[in-house]
Amino acid sequence: MLLTRASEYALLSLDIIAKSDKPLGSEQLSKELNLPKSFLAKILQNLAKSDILVSHRGSQGGYALNIDPANVSLYEIIFSAEGKRPAVFDCISYSDTCPKGAIGTCSISPFLARFQFKIDNYLKNLTLKELLNEK
Repeated sequence: MLLTRASEYALLSLDIIAKSDKPLGSEQLSKELNLPKSFLAKILQNLAKSDILVSHRGSQGGYALNIDPANVSLYEIIFSAEGKRPAVFDCISYSDTCPKGAIGTCSISPFLARFQFKIDNYLKNLTLKELLNEK
């Protein structure tokens, strides 16, 4: 699965954070986006661990972008939010998820690998800035 809710919530949050002139807390973001606070908080923490966001403490604290949107790719964001590389098909990344248990001899494995390579390149070349300017 390429984009799970974690990726979607990360991108939605980054859209709002990028437009804000002050740090935003997970509670405020969860209310604005109507998302579960605890799940969103974990995603924001992962983005902060990856230095995409910076966390500010205190009563005026919250999360702010720590990187220019032109310098962070969607691949990096998704990897940070998911904790793993964005895979179109699970069987490409993990041989134990191959339904036949034969990742090395699968007849469609070469196609899936080429497809994954193209998706990876696309996501690595698409920046947060480009995503935010799509509207």
